[in-house]
Amino acid sequence: MKKIINTSNAPAPIGPYNQAVLSGDTLYISGQIPLDPKTGEIIAGDIKKEARQSMENLKAILTEADMTFENVVKSSIFLSDMNQFAHVNEVYASYFNSETAPARETVEVANLPKFVNVEISMIAVR
Repeated sequence: MKKIINTSNAPAPIGPYNQAVLSGDTLYISGQIPLDPKTGEIIAGDIKKEARQSMENLKAILTEADMTFENVVKSSIFLSDMNQFAHVNEVYASYFNSETAPARETVEVANLPKFVNVEISMIAVR
């Protein structure tokens, strides 16, 4: 059985999907872009701010599901420019303990929704 997880503290989906789906003890979080849920505006121009907003959106969804970043077992980071990897990695690392950080991949892609520079998705387990 699956339970849909949505919160007003993260951006509303911009297509036919939900912010997250809880199936058993596993939470699948849709990719989060640097969209400010309060203003509906894209955070742009500073990759660190963009990454932080994406992570804050993920945090809001985890919180809604009664989880934290400690529950995350897998992350996927999509970048429009791999030259920004170090900056995004610095922000990402600030949300995790390096000893218990999740598995992850980071890939460069041609385009992302709304032509943002970063999108991050996660899988978490209770």
